[in-house]
Amino acid sequence: MRVLLVDDEERLAETLRRGLTEAGFVVELAGDGHEGLEAATVGEFDVVVLDIMLPGLSGYRVLRELRAREVWTPVLMLSAKDGEYDQADAFDIGADDYLTKPFSFVVLIARLRALVRRGAPARPVVLRAGDLALDPMRRRVTRGEVPIDLTPREFGLLEFLLRHRDAVVTKSTILRGVWDAHYDGGDNVVEVYVRYLRRKIDIPFGVSSIETVRGVGYRLVDS
Repeated sequence: MRVLLVDDEERLAETLRRGLTEAGFVVELAGDGHEGLEAATVGEFDVVVLDIMLPGLSGYRVLRELRAREVWTPVLMLSAKDGEYDQADAFDIGADDYLTKPFSFVVLIARLRALVRRGAPARPVVLRAGDLALDPMRRRVTRGEVPIDLTPREFGLLEFLLRHRDAVVTKSTILRGVWDAHYDGGDNVVEVYVRYLRRKIDIPFGVSSIETVRGVGYRLVDS
């Protein structure tokens, strides 16, 4: 089993390399983000162990670029941060597992073996409505061949509407599905972001894919 370990802490990386080698893994080391990205792109690995805090390119940027290049090798992220939002960010951009430093070597081995057994994930399904397409893994939105730049909140709203395509969803349902669980403001914010979204995905193209269902909510349809 081939492992790419991307970590700039030389002593830790060498310790992990020795331990993984003894456990039966073949390990290649990379000391910064650029080196790790290149190795993961051109090499054949069963799993990548990727630190978040790297010189050159952060682990987040490396992972995002790997998925954009359609490299679907399972990735286990390493980080000294244990916040739930840090982990959520990693999973949102395509991580398969997340381990907080310091960690048990036994647990690391078990998780790597589990990822190898699972194999490379299938390419995520692109969500579509007519010629509007949203790629969740690449974080990319297009109308026909035209790329559309969305803020993270706009992207989340569009993804939610696409996953409920042709169904009427209420403002409260959208708030629960798109906004932070601790958000305690009014539901008028949904109207504001629907308006922002229409200005980007509909109005410039002369179409209307987000319908307002008066007194109920919104519905996304094929334009």
